Amino acid sequence: MTAETQLPQATGSCCSPSGSCHDGADSGTPAGAVTTVYQVSGMTCGHCEGAISEEISGIDGVTSVKAVASTGQVTVVSRASLTEDAVRAAIDEAGYELVGLA
Repeated sequence: MTAETQLPQATGSCCSPSGSCHDGADSGTPAGAVTTVYQVSGMTCGHCEGAISEEISGIDGVTSVKAVASTGQVTVVSRASLTEDAVRAAIDEAGYELVGLA
């Protein structure tokens, strides 16, 4: 006869005790970083997100970019505040339009 082995029931995520992928100890955002959310028009897919992310990532001081086509929002983390002209130029270069701050 074979005995069935029962595994312990999972409670939440394997990432942290709170059930999230991050426990809050290290958010990954550098101290003193500036997070700005922009509204962009014209994004419709993952390719759009990638094109915008690539162009904005080229701006000096940018540490991360997350573009979301479904909302039209682009979240940019940088070491210091960025000029709107720099962000607008990068988004224009990607072929989209900066509407303004979200």
